[in-house]
Amino acid sequence: MLESFTMLMQGFATAASPMNLLMAALGALVGTLVGVLPGLGAASAIAILIPVTSVLEPTQAIIMLAGIYYGAQYGGSTTAILLNIPGETASIPTCLDGYPMAKKGRGGPALGISAIASCLAGMLGVVGLAFFAPIFAEYALKFGPPEYFALMIFSLSIIVNFSGEYILKGFMMGILGYVISMVGVGITSGLPRLTFGSVAMTRGFDSIPVIIGLFALPEVFKGMEEKTVAISSEKIGSIYPSIQDIKTSFWPIIRGWAIGFFLGLLPGCSPAVSTFMSYDVEKKCSKTPELFGTGMIEGVAGPEAANNANSQAGFIPLLSFGIPASPALAVLLAGLMIYGLQPGPMLFQQQGGFVWTVIASMFIGNLMLLVLNLPLVGLWVKLTRVPYGILGPVILFLCVIGSYSSRNSMFDVYVTVIFGIVGYFLQKYRFPIVPLVLCAILGPTMERGFIQSMAMSNDSLLIFFQRPISCVIFILTILLSIFSIKAMRKTKKMAVEASGEDADIGSN
Repeated sequence: MLESFTMLMQGFATAASPMNLLMAALGALVGTLVGVLPGLGAASAIAILIPVTSVLEPTQAIIMLAGIYYGAQYGGSTTAILLNIPGETASIPTCLDGYPMAKKGRGGPALGISAIASCLAGMLGVVGLAFFAPIFAEYALKFGPPEYFALMIFSLSIIVNFSGEYILKGFMMGILGYVISMVGVGITSGLPRLTFGSVAMTRGFDSIPVIIGLFALPEVFKGMEEKTVAISSEKIGSIYPSIQDIKTSFWPIIRGWAIGFFLGLLPGCSPAVSTFMSYDVEKKCSKTPELFGTGMIEGVAGPEAANNANSQAGFIPLLSFGIPASPALAVLLAGLMIYGLQPGPMLFQQQGGFVWTVIASMFIGNLMLLVLNLPLVGLWVKLTRVPYGILGPVILFLCVIGSYSSRNSMFDVYVTVIFGIVGYFLQKYRFPIVPLVLCAILGPTMERGFIQSMAMSNDSLLIFFQRPISCVIFILTILLSIFSIKAMRKTKKMAVEASGEDADIGSN
């Protein structure tokens, strides 16, 4: 523990360099912008900007991309509170009381307490990250090929969570993703696979064009179809919550952080589960639960704290095991691999300076979010009125530039366009995208682990159950899948009830 504290202090010293501070501030600012603009999520933004960050050092690039991720968690509350538009399921609880507060002229305090809750929960989450991540990584040092294969299967179990009610479709997308990962030269044979005689395809599909195509382009196409209307700026009010608002929100923030962080340690436990659970807890703890849904500030503070705490905790399985807990972290995982940084136990051993600098930068970045965003609320409100007819072509241009710059090949641009069209129709017909991307990224690692395990055991599958760690991981995979199914069903039920309540509020 003392060694971890020493490394963290060294990380703060490195993160405090001018360039790293600039990257943290830029990431937080861009992340907030991404969260504010309807139709542009953190996963899409990270996918677009990965090629742009190639001119930076890996540490600076990841600091910026991580800032975009947790900055977007805060920015999403702006549209939820002011427009009643939940960008994701996790934002629905914020709409329930945030939007009624805005309609009452208290949109400013709602945004202010959202920023404070996000900042405090984020910083506490980073403290937890610094404590838990090394412990997880230390145990993971005992892993061999069978354990890594079991871990990949474990990570794929979160397909259940990412698929929601469309579990069968999720598994279909997972299989498609694995097939995509096989395109190119075989890992052991060295022979072309699924290239159909194309020389360009022998290099395989680069992850950046695929991710940009599947995440960013469909959002552009959908954004062109949708229209959003902002409430008038006169209804926002002062952005600074009163002393009473802060007192009322203190314990909801603490409870929200605890719920979000510890659920975030479970790979695949989405922020939606955390935010709905936090909202439910606050409603049960309140002396006036019947007023929830009419503009209770606790209904904003708790879920927002849970959302940000969950996002910070998601870095623990990502850095320790290479398991992404959200779509944006799945894209960030691809970015780490592109920079030659393999998440897992050896990352702490071989790249300890990098890991602790990024962790320290997240603490600084969350503080920057509070300092930057409270004075800029007026600007974010104006940006919610940007027509998508202007925003869409700009994003499309960045997508083309980003896909081309990954390998300086027009083939990658064609790949982006094709996957963009495919991704649009997949989302239109409710096929989850994340399982496809996750399997495409983890497919080679899983295949390599399986081949090496078979070589160790003379082609016996019993090796996975004879080794204690891999056997335990398989058991946890089953238990997590069952937990995810039950949690998602409960979340769906609460989301339906919340949407019904929200509709009743809007009609009054």
